[in-house]
Amino acid sequence: MTHTTGYRAHLPQLDGALFLTDGGIETTLIFEDGFDLPHFAAFTLLNDTRGTGALKAYFQKYLNIAVQKDMGFILESPTWRASADWGKLLGFNEAQMSAANEDAIFLMRTLRNANSDATQPIVISGCIGPRGDGYDPGDVMTADAAQAYHSLQARAFAKAGADMITAITMTNTPEAIGLTRAAVAEGMPVVISFTVETDGKLPTGQPLGDAIEQVDAETGNAPAYYMINCAHPDHFEPTLRRGGDWLHRLKGLRANASRMSHAELDEAEELDAGQPDELGQDYRRLQSILPGLAVVGGCCGTDHRHVDCISSACTHKAHEPA
Repeated sequence: MTHTTGYRAHLPQLDGALFLTDGGIETTLIFEDGFDLPHFAAFTLLNDTRGTGALKAYFQKYLNIAVQKDMGFILESPTWRASADWGKLLGFNEAQMSAANEDAIFLMRTLRNANSDATQPIVISGCIGPRGDGYDPGDVMTADAAQAYHSLQARAFAKAGADMITAITMTNTPEAIGLTRAAVAEGMPVVISFTVETDGKLPTGQPLGDAIEQVDAETGNAPAYYMINCAHPDHFEPTLRRGGDWLHRLKGLRANASRMSHAELDEAEELDAGQPDELGQDYRRLQSILPGLAVVGGCCGTDHRHVDCISSACTHKAHEPA
């Protein structure tokens, strides 16, 4: 059965009020909850009662913060690694991967229904990760190849009733372009979130502003907005301060609390959670640079404590839609 929701036609996070989302789901599940996630594949926890319970508990902590602060929330499905190539490494065929993506959206819908007393919108996003590594672009696909590859998840999310799609840790523009086209083909709003290095550039070396402008140019401005993820604010704040016309397209932040480079994070055996209060103040400062900021959350090493501090530090009042 195909499910639809009203939020696809108009995403409420674009109406002016600040929305929350979650933190680093994989690092939380591994380092804090003790789960073994081969290839960082959180979707595998959907296979049993204990895993599903852990996912529900994880998201509920963030939903509680959103309800307490009277803020909207983006429920990002645990499907960052739920694409065909990663599924094959884990022993899943494409039909099983489609089912896993649909199951993840069903879990998100269950959570939204369980929090029906929330006064602000809860938006369900289907999360798509890169075909390769989230830090290293590797062999960059063509946009056509990326569209074909990412269509499996986009189709599953559309069928299962997600409101939107968010592409997280995009390392290069051809993949972002192809993924955007795959989402549009399924009638889904899409958000592109780029990974940046310590110099504020994509792992390919392309400046962030150039990447946003290229994706817009080659997709007819199809993404609803753009985000930055998986880098500490210190790594990209100078880029934002230099500015450009593209800044109005940047409406979401999912930063790391750690100042480590991606290479250092790959080698780390212990979680670097940084300082939640400090990260909150970093976001407050960034909000002054990005007046259109609509969605805030965390990435690697962050948890509900960081998002709570971010929500307290940033202004919640509505601004004029950018």
